[in-house]
Amino acid sequence: MSQFDFQLSHRDATTSARRGLFLTPHGPVETPGFMPVGTQGTVKGVTIDQVAQTGADMILGNTYHLALRPGHETVRRLGGLHEMSGWNGPILTDSGGFQVFSLKAINQITEQAATFRSHVDGAIIRLTPEHSIEIQEALGSDVAMVLDHVIALPATRDQVEDAMARSVRWAARCLEAAQREDQARFAIVQGGLDIELRTQCARELAAMRFDGYAVGGLSVGETPDEMYRITAATCPELPADKPRYLMGVGRPIDLLESIARGIDLFDCVMPTRNGRNALAFTDSGQLRMRNAVHREDTRPLEPDCPCVACRHSRGYLRHLFNAGEMLGPILLSIHNLTYYQRLMREAREAIQQDRYETYLAEKKAGWA
Repeated sequence: MSQFDFQLSHRDATTSARRGLFLTPHGPVETPGFMPVGTQGTVKGVTIDQVAQTGADMILGNTYHLALRPGHETVRRLGGLHEMSGWNGPILTDSGGFQVFSLKAINQITEQAATFRSHVDGAIIRLTPEHSIEIQEALGSDVAMVLDHVIALPATRDQVEDAMARSVRWAARCLEAAQREDQARFAIVQGGLDIELRTQCARELAAMRFDGYAVGGLSVGETPDEMYRITAATCPELPADKPRYLMGVGRPIDLLESIARGIDLFDCVMPTRNGRNALAFTDSGQLRMRNAVHREDTRPLEPDCPCVACRHSRGYLRHLFNAGEMLGPILLSIHNLTYYQRLMREAREAIQQDRYETYLAEKKAGWA
């Protein structure tokens, strides 16, 4: 019997938004849900207890980075990623496929493997679908992503189709290589901005016994409307009884628009990266905390936010950044992570009440 289950509790009346619960060996994940990115076994600048206090159910770890430092066998000897990091909830690990894409100037893709140079020491790394699964099983994550072939856009249809077909073949190899019964496997739908190829890929992957399905290869430079179009076309082709994960997205508006089209899970570095760069997310739009307008502002970032940053004034937060104090990036990272979790909680409530379309319109009006 599988240790994983996805229970859909409600579908919104006027959109494709869904509320559900993804059950894992390390606990349940409420959906729609956002996963903070803990690339190297840590969500940058935030302790694991602070991550939990933001309301996160699940975090993401990076296969490529952890395989380089400290090494997946070292992580295994340290008790796995949960024990090493101190995070007791579910963890999803990506496959290393996006790093192959992002290091494209120093990589080579063949049917057998992706070969590229380490950004740390220049060593040659050869990543096969089988090795990606082996690394993730050593890390001990709850969800392992298949290795896929991500290509840069724009590209010719032949190039997109070639990468899509290879992603399907690699997904089958990942499934064949997997041994851990306490680790779910998620497939990744590729196909660029071509609806026909996306549909074909989704259908071929849906015929395999995966525990969840991701929409990959987006948030790589296409317009938001193009991303929404592909997401809306792909979701109906995926099994309704499995979670759907949009990889690497992103802005609050993108999360809410994608939920309306049927997506359940998200991850992105944006809350912490923007926090480190003095940008705070609020219901009234983005606040740039180095700006002089905040110098003597006694208000918190948001009056009803429960995070530790909102115990302080905007003027104090601006001072921390201008003084180069490390507390500034820490506090804004915590605030942004808390804000993303609040969006997800509100979205779940709006779905449950069949008012998601109204909720989305209200948020967009506030941000505008």
